[in-house]
Amino acid sequence: MKRSRLVIALAAPLTALACVAAGSTAGAAPTLSTASSGASGVSTADAATPSPLRLTAPRLVEGYLSGTRVEFDPSLRLVAQGAPFEIRSKRTAYGAPIVTTWHHGGEVVTLPRRTVTDFAGLPGFLRMDFRKGGELVTTRYRSGCLNSWSTERAHPDAPLRSPYPQSCSTSRIMLGSVMGIQEGYATRLDSWMRLKLAPGRYQVTVAVTAKYRTLFGIPASDGVKTFTLRVTKDAPDYDDHERRTVTPSLRPGTTEPTRAAAGAPGEPQPDLRSIPAFGIRVDGSGNYLQFSANVWNAGNSPLVVDGFRRPNEDIMDAYQYFLDADGNQVGYRLVGTMAWDDKDTHQHWHFRDFARYRLLDAHKVGVVRSRKEAFCLANTDAIDYTVDGADWQPDTTDLHTACGERDSLSIREVLASGSGDTYAQFRAGQSFSLKGLPNGVYYIAVEANPVHNLVESDTTNNVAYRKVLIGGRLGARTVKVYPMNVD
Repeated sequence: MKRSRLVIALAAPLTALACVAAGSTAGAAPTLSTASSGASGVSTADAATPSPLRLTAPRLVEGYLSGTRVEFDPSLRLVAQGAPFEIRSKRTAYGAPIVTTWHHGGEVVTLPRRTVTDFAGLPGFLRMDFRKGGELVTTRYRSGCLNSWSTERAHPDAPLRSPYPQSCSTSRIMLGSVMGIQEGYATRLDSWMRLKLAPGRYQVTVAVTAKYRTLFGIPASDGVKTFTLRVTKDAPDYDDHERRTVTPSLRPGTTEPTRAAAGAPGEPQPDLRSIPAFGIRVDGSGNYLQFSANVWNAGNSPLVVDGFRRPNEDIMDAYQYFLDADGNQVGYRLVGTMAWDDKDTHQHWHFRDFARYRLLDAHKVGVVRSRKEAFCLANTDAIDYTVDGADWQPDTTDLHTACGERDSLSIREVLASGSGDTYAQFRAGQSFSLKGLPNGVYYIAVEANPVHNLVESDTTNNVAYRKVLIGGRLGARTVKVYPMNVD
């Protein structure tokens, strides 16, 4: 069977990776100066095939002392060459191992087990050696998140836009992530550092570690760089890291549709699913069970709900809008109402009957129902960016959530494909009263779209359960929380 050029190119590096890992445990670790000269054992990429990634660093970096530590940003960047560089990581269930694949040039390669252990990036991706007068002072390792809000075209033939997310997630409820750099783009790595160094000049060698250079076929010429770090006592006035700002560009219409429905939903549809409850605890009074809940969209279309205010009322009529595969509106349907929530922790418009929370007994029969039944939909968490149609930049598109002000005439609430909406445990209504409840096993049930008023592709996967054990006594109740994958 004929193998692809990429797989052939990777076969030797992947074999060598085991040798690199084994060799790193014997004796002292090699310094980066030997790696840059080719003595590290890193395989050399085929000269006819461009290196998939190129590391860049400035010649001079200024660092300023704050107390006994120096603060600086080395402004390191990675450039994708030849094709988009994409890493996808996914687990099939909570507690299951993360499987990571590398997508490059039309090929998909499964990376070795535990290459990625969470969704925050590539662990141990960079090594930095700091030398002064030729003597090694310290070594630091940095993880690598390939997603960044600071990306730029590295050459004029690069595509106009990059589709990739702008950050990596550390959320414990995430199921799948995507990291990537568009072909011809440079992404700035989050490499802000704070080290204990004396004033002076340092030669810093920074490298994609041998493991990843071998794995991805990156030669030392593209994966190892040096710069001078100049540490001084006097720091100029400067702001902390630049902050990302988003300027939404599209608002919902101010005129309510004249009919309850028009058109029909097409093939692309949202698919609402619930995450098992998390952040579970008994409150300070010892009588209420608090928790966090998330409903996310696993479908291939965003959930778009616009609200239009009734004259002289704090009520809006809510319409779900249907989109085709190209994102064009093809219809809508009246799906309920929105109401203004005046509680201190809310103060915005809520869509009713989006989700339901119940505390069930050991036989999964309802015993307590939460008062929380209305929601302002928003993309608070990336849950699985590997699903078909996932929106990797939900906050930078025309379809965005605006939960509105009290005097708003219309609002739009959106749950993008691949993203979820979390309501944290401090929110009003996000708790169950344990008064009069006997000790024992219970289940927290989180149910999306409980009355099926919203149009979605599948309603059989809307409920998620989390097993808990309630103990203690009135005013001092306790809770034991079972793992997410225990039924």
